[in-house]
Amino acid sequence: MDRFQFQTVPNIIAGLGAIQELSQILKKGRYERLLLVTDPGMFQHKLHLPILDIIEDAGLDYAIYAQVQADPADTVILEAAAFAKQENIDVVLGFGGGSSMDVAKLIAILSHPTQHQSLSDLYGVDQATGPRLPLILVPTTAGTGSEVTPISIVTTGETTKSGIVAPILYADTAILDAGFTQSLPAHITAATGIDAMVHAIEAYTSKLKKNFYTDILAKHALTLLNQNLPLVLKDGSNLEARQNMLVGSMLAGQAFANAPVGAVHALAYPLGGHFHISHGHSNALVLTEVLKFNIPAAKQRYAELMTWLEPQSKGCHDGLADLFIDHFNNHLTNSGLTLQLRQLDIPEHMLIVMAEDAMKQGRLLQNNPRELSVEDAYQIYQAIY
Repeated sequence: MDRFQFQTVPNIIAGLGAIQELSQILKKGRYERLLLVTDPGMFQHKLHLPILDIIEDAGLDYAIYAQVQADPADTVILEAAAFAKQENIDVVLGFGGGSSMDVAKLIAILSHPTQHQSLSDLYGVDQATGPRLPLILVPTTAGTGSEVTPISIVTTGETTKSGIVAPILYADTAILDAGFTQSLPAHITAATGIDAMVHAIEAYTSKLKKNFYTDILAKHALTLLNQNLPLVLKDGSNLEARQNMLVGSMLAGQAFANAPVGAVHALAYPLGGHFHISHGHSNALVLTEVLKFNIPAAKQRYAELMTWLEPQSKGCHDGLADLFIDHFNNHLTNSGLTLQLRQLDIPEHMLIVMAEDAMKQGRLLQNNPRELSVEDAYQIYQAIY
């Protein structure tokens, strides 16, 4: 067996009602003042109130930072970290989607009283080091897997995103309770579910670091997501299916945290950066065409996944790989998401700009099973225009 390395969050609690375990975690930690990090929507709809009840039950004081926006800018990170320092925080809890959890990770680093790194020091792989404050993450969407990844994505300019990737960003505890996901509207449920599927697919086909352990996680993630996404889109109150989606998203997150994603994400980032299309929706837009592009290098992997999802599937690698792409294209068709760039008012002249921007995502493109050029990226955008 080839040598490999695998890392993940040390403590994961999953199940309906799992949030009640938070009280004991906080009491055990003997913390004094907690920062709850969330977004304006969660705050305005008072979805954070059950968390506050538990914090108070544990005897902690708390402060709330609820200004996290989608695709958080570096200015938001700096503002939030300064707020945490001012409030003398000694534990951070990220509550929300990927953006809230990504911001919470960076607050935990930047607001530690003995941390001397600035935000600009953290960009890239393994640049962020300790110490950091204790960190608890509670996802409210089943998609990003951020609760179990060592990654934070920051908007660093008008249209560019940069990644911070380091083991110090792994949370101490992740709590997965589908009770917090049942109010999600269908389009967010669809976009985040497809995002999680992309994580599993790209981890399974990752060029550099995939191993048998990430393969197991990716396969089981796809099984749960494939079976349960149609169920939650049909009935958003199906908590069992929503819990299965959360666990599937987590497994996919563990897979891609160790076997990183590739061209789907690289081509999705410019859509978010230029046009503020959500990350999951951006992935959905480019997924089918990137899968088609990767066929020459990835058809065996796609065939393996197809026979895993549907053991009765028969045929050669070429046929099974095509069937696999059709299968996930059906998920996209049934998602209710807009899947053409022109229908999102994206000007055609921007396709080449986005293609050039995608080429800047070398951290991601090196993992893609097939090398991709700027012309290839342009052709993929053109195909979905």
